[in-house]
Amino acid sequence: MSRVQTVTVTEDEGDQRLDRWFKRRFPQVSQGMIEKMCRKGECRVDGGRVKSSTRVEAGQQVRVPPLPDKAAPPVVRTTVSEADIKLIQSCVIYRDDQVIALNKPAGLPTQGGSGQTRHVDGLAEALKFGFEEKPRLVHRLDKDTSGVLLLARTRLAAKALTAAMRHRETRKIYWALVAGVPTPYLGEIKYGLVKAGGHGARGEGEKMIAVHPREVESTPGAKRAATLYATLFRVASRASWVAMEPITGRTHQLRAHMAEIGHPIIGDGKYGGSGQENLGDGWGAQLGGIISKKLHLHARMMRFEHPETRKVTTITAAMPEHMKQSWDTFGWTEDLAADDPFEALHGD
Repeated sequence: MSRVQTVTVTEDEGDQRLDRWFKRRFPQVSQGMIEKMCRKGECRVDGGRVKSSTRVEAGQQVRVPPLPDKAAPPVVRTTVSEADIKLIQSCVIYRDDQVIALNKPAGLPTQGGSGQTRHVDGLAEALKFGFEEKPRLVHRLDKDTSGVLLLARTRLAAKALTAAMRHRETRKIYWALVAGVPTPYLGEIKYGLVKAGGHGARGEGEKMIAVHPREVESTPGAKRAATLYATLFRVASRASWVAMEPITGRTHQLRAHMAEIGHPIIGDGKYGGSGQENLGDGWGAQLGGIISKKLHLHARMMRFEHPETRKVTTITAAMPEHMKQSWDTFGWTEDLAADDPFEALHGD
């Protein structure tokens, strides 16, 4: 065992999670050990208690308790099957030395639980394209949501993109098919959101509950949330093609917000009542007939400042097959919508 030591975070180690910093410095230490040291207060930063997810900055002093000399068991890299390599590489819609953008298929999780590799993060092993490290996720999409998903190919690119998202310099526009016709046609939804626990051992079934803006402050765990929406086209009073821009990035935000205003996204069993057919009253997550029962929510466009060139970069993803079929049924085509229906609101 080593002795207690104080280690200074160097310039090139700044702005990263404590557990990642720890593993680079002391590869023999497992994630579980880091969590335990933080929980017991044995590992401290500038004298204060920390979590494994706390971000460390250059110049900070990390108290490192006695560590084992023996290396932690190596992380077993699960090989990605040929079929999955083909699948994930076929999803690439943009690539340079800093950034990879995917058109994520509906049904593929962004990240998975322990032991599962069939998610974007696990399959990213097949997206190295000559680089040593696999690309890093910088944001998430729900399992059943398709569309633009960005990965950073270097740590510096990940840092720049994450910072841009945190400061809302990145714009995302989603397309959805919703029940009924939201009015006014252009609006902002400001309901706060609070997590209701899931039923499973790992919180499966977790759901967000909408909270009136006036009650957010007094509701424990509630966070403010805001979504811009624009009703683009409609099918009588039955359904609408809606564009949405999340101003905040809460879990299930778009799905919970649309359901709260009475226009759940078609195919959303969690927020729209899976057994409810839409009878033209603006409620119920299934339109019936030949319209797919899959979730009709797609991350259509993402606009961000490129981490290296600093140029504004726009990535657009084609809709998944089940949404294309619904659009065909209603006689809609992708080119009917403006690239950015919220341009006037942003004043760009």
